[in-house]
Amino acid sequence: MAKRIVGTVLARFEAAGFDIIGAKLTRLTSAQLREHYAHVADKPFYPEIEQFMSSSPVVVMALKGDNIVQQVRDLLGPTDSRKAAKGTIRGDFGTEMMKNVVHASDSDENGLLEIARFFKADEIFA
Repeated sequence: MAKRIVGTVLARFEAAGFDIIGAKLTRLTSAQLREHYAHVADKPFYPEIEQFMSSSPVVVMALKGDNIVQQVRDLLGPTDSRKAAKGTIRGDFGTEMMKNVVHASDSDENGLLEIARFFKADEIFA
């Protein structure tokens, strides 16, 4: 949000051929973030994640496409933006590990859980 590249990032997903089946601007709550990052919520760095992720509104999206999880992860590049190749979203726009422009699900199962966490059923247009 701070870099004003929301449209550019959305355009990259569309150019890659993904269908946007859900999208909205929202502010993530502490409860949502603790659930979403439950696997690291007990780590010393978690407060920094929560502070950053709740510091401004975010755009949450649900995408549809063939082999969507791997395709999106390839488009984004590695989580650590400093290691991401130019041409990937994180490589082009990210600057560090903890603040890496875009989150992506790591499996189909987690993708479904994350869609349910951030969207009501009538907000998905599959």
